[in-house]
Amino acid sequence: METKRIPPVLLSAAAVIAIMASAIDAQSTPGWINAYRDTATRLIKAATGDDFAWQRLAELTDTYGNRLSGSENLSRAIAWAAETMKKDGLDNVRTEKVMVPKWTRGRESAEIIDPPRHPLTILGLGGTVATPPGGLDAEVLVVESFNELRMRAADARGRIVLFNQPFTNYADTVSYRTGSARAAAQAGAVAVLVRSVGPIGLRTAHTGSVAYQSDLPAIPAASVSGEDANRIARLTARGRKVRVHLSLEGRSDGDAESANVVGEIRGRERPDEIVVLGGHLDSWDVGAGASDDGVGCVITWEALRLMKKLGIQPRRTVRLVLWTNEENGTRGAAAYAERYASVATNHVFALEADSGVFEPARFGFSGSLAARNMIRDITSLLAPLNLAETISGGGGADIDPIAQAGRAPTMAYMAIRRATSRSTTQRLTRSSVSRRKKSQRVRPRSPW
Repeated sequence: METKRIPPVLLSAAAVIAIMASAIDAQSTPGWINAYRDTATRLIKAATGDDFAWQRLAELTDTYGNRLSGSENLSRAIAWAAETMKKDGLDNVRTEKVMVPKWTRGRESAEIIDPPRHPLTILGLGGTVATPPGGLDAEVLVVESFNELRMRAADARGRIVLFNQPFTNYADTVSYRTGSARAAAQAGAVAVLVRSVGPIGLRTAHTGSVAYQSDLPAIPAASVSGEDANRIARLTARGRKVRVHLSLEGRSDGDAESANVVGEIRGRERPDEIVVLGGHLDSWDVGAGASDDGVGCVITWEALRLMKKLGIQPRRTVRLVLWTNEENGTRGAAAYAERYASVATNHVFALEADSGVFEPARFGFSGSLAARNMIRDITSLLAPLNLAETISGGGGADIDPIAQAGRAPTMAYMAIRRATSRSTTQRLTRSSVSRRKKSQRVRPRSPW
């Protein structure tokens, strides 16, 4: 039987960084890192020695499937995670209640009805409203940018607007997904289609949240595959009028109870100081949520499990949080920050994994120059893993609220994306990547 393994880079790196972040002292002397080389070697060896993490990820995705906020699947996954953390021997395992929005996709379809009929591959954007019963028919207006729509606003009234913005990278292109409905509604459109936020491949559509504006009509919104978007664009460029039938049944059902899952290894010297790491347990509803973000949950969880297994007791408390509702609300992150607001400054470091585990890879870091120098020393322990140099810009949607409140430095695992890599098709199936404004930085404090 073929052995399956999660790429070992982040498995090893998360464990080493967690233990080292818990050990750092502001008065660390030159060569301080050498005392931890044996510990790092043990963690790397344990993390790369078997397929335990892959099997745990498979158990999560096979048994609990997609985990949209408010769903029964997510509730069952939360209960499983808490119980399994206890079996792993983690300390202070608990669930912390969070009320989350519940949205249901329903049936959806789209088809070019004039010229020759052609079914379109679509996914309703998360939170979209429904079309009228039976769907709607309208001519399509193709634009490539918000600016082009503003210039052609008079042509948009009564039409379906298609944003056919070619994918460059996620950070630059995702704004067309989140802001499309507002812009199209302002121009009088009856619905909006957005070219899938990802490279072209196998007519794959890409879901994710859409944002509405209270003083504008909420119009149906869906993602369409790059290939289908290009077909419509080619037809209209030849002077053909393209009409599309669009049917969406998405609905919002108020709030539902959910929870963050928390487990710890209590610090031996400074137990009130917290090194927090984790990922988000929820996912979109059209896949098993393996890359986004089951694997982020598992590899950060593994950092604690391996420390416990090897008898490594951290200096500070290392806390694992599996957040809920990152995909369509980030209420788990907000609830965590609110719950721990009075002790936010006890959070001395935060790491989030929410970019898959594609290789090659590097870490992003936000913190002071002194802290960056310490991180450079720490990542030297990871030389056997061939990580690229750490860059600026660590953080994530779930750790940012508490890190900003506590002025803690942050770190994030970042896959180095290459359009020609074998993982391109895999990346297309991911439903979301953590939203991160590159301009955001947090001001670190001692010991960083």
